[in-house]
Amino acid sequence: MSMRWMVALLALDGRQYVYRVYAPYDALLADVFWAAFHCHDEGPHPRASDAFDLAEIWQF
Repeated sequence: MSMRWMVALLALDGRQYVYRVYAPYDALLADVFWAAFHCHDEGPHPRASDAFDLAEIWQF
């Protein structure tokens, strides 16, 4: 069953960008993080930090 995850990434412009990721309930947090990071990286926004420790990840 897929769950909705939220991932907040800090970008070089000082802003925080939040992404919704659909992944299994038991997904690895690193996989959820990289899904959001790659989504951000493909967009028009300034580069996000790839530091896993700086990201906030939660389910809803």
